[in-house]
Amino acid sequence: MNDKIMKKNSQPLSLRVPEPSGRPGDAPDFSHLQLDPAGAVERPATDATPYEMRDHAFRLIRVLDDEGNAVGPWNPRLDAETLRRGLKAMILTRAFDDRMHRAHRQGKTSFYMKCTGEEAIAVAQGMLLSREDMGFPTYRQQGLLIARGYPLVEMMNQIYSNAADPIKGRQLPIMYTISGNLGTQVPQAVGWAMASAYKGDDKIAISWIGDGATAEGDFHNALTFASVYRAPVILNIVNNQWAISSFQGIAGGLETTFASKAIGYGLPALRVDGNDFLAVWAATQWAEERARSNQGATVIELFTYRGAPHSTSDDPSRYRPGDEHEKWPLGDPLERLRQHLTVIGEWDDERHATTLREAVEQVRAAGKESEAIGTLGQSRPSVKTMFEEVYATEDWRLIEQRREVGV
Repeated sequence: MNDKIMKKNSQPLSLRVPEPSGRPGDAPDFSHLQLDPAGAVERPATDATPYEMRDHAFRLIRVLDDEGNAVGPWNPRLDAETLRRGLKAMILTRAFDDRMHRAHRQGKTSFYMKCTGEEAIAVAQGMLLSREDMGFPTYRQQGLLIARGYPLVEMMNQIYSNAADPIKGRQLPIMYTISGNLGTQVPQAVGWAMASAYKGDDKIAISWIGDGATAEGDFHNALTFASVYRAPVILNIVNNQWAISSFQGIAGGLETTFASKAIGYGLPALRVDGNDFLAVWAATQWAEERARSNQGATVIELFTYRGAPHSTSDDPSRYRPGDEHEKWPLGDPLERLRQHLTVIGEWDDERHATTLREAVEQVRAAGKESEAIGTLGQSRPSVKTMFEEVYATEDWRLIEQRREVGV
């Protein structure tokens, strides 16, 4: 006989499902956010221990204040030409996004994903790191390619899956260098960085993951390996507040910051204003110096907002206030860098208008060239490419399949 006393709860148990601060029809409410003033967060030494700097996982590194001044210890003191290149690359990225989104609505491609509001992240990091370092992006880092001068025509060919598609129709549009599997790039980046260190090389790795994907096991496995083996890698969490239609609280964003997830793995963490080009640059530079000096990995949470739909298959008006993006308290990354350049006397309205016009023209010219090759269904890679670059040496199955297809 079981003589244990059975206890009953004094009240029925209930399950909490996190809810965002606003739904369609509500007024945007960001009063729950705790945002440090620009310049308020100290900059630790690059060899600081994760324990010493654990507060950085809960603060917010900012450089640009509301008047457009660069202030505080994180100011990277970039020269004006670098700032101008950054602004121009962000403007070009947004112009590219706008045209490709329209192309989808015109039936020229099956899919597209904009990065509106997140341009400063990919552009700053793409400009800063060496071209010899290895990037493992997710699907909203088109600014990496654009900031480094990758041909827009090649990007469009991939989006249209036409005969000149550089990856031969093997991936969804906009997945120029990635796969669509969620979270896999993080352990891949850590593994690549471990291999670089094992060989005694001088290259580091960098990866990007969304807030929702931090709930994937791949993310946590990667943090374990990055910590144990002190891998030279920068692990970015782009917290843009929304996954597909789920807000960041579903992945644990209401319980703590995403940066703080690094603390349990013994990794240093930085939480950064992702709409501040200078703050993104400075934090990435700090993490780069740490990785290159054998201090290991850094986790960076880039706090931003996804202004556009998750993709062309999404309608954000069904799950969030319609004007929430306009009310985002950290502003627009393009306008903030424009304001800073204007404040220091290195930009003006005329130059801005010219840059906008030139970006649209550059994208339009690339569009005409790419569409001359073909848009969705007008042309496509050769069927024989389906059998190529799979194995170093074709086995009998591939040979038989090619024979059956007639290629």
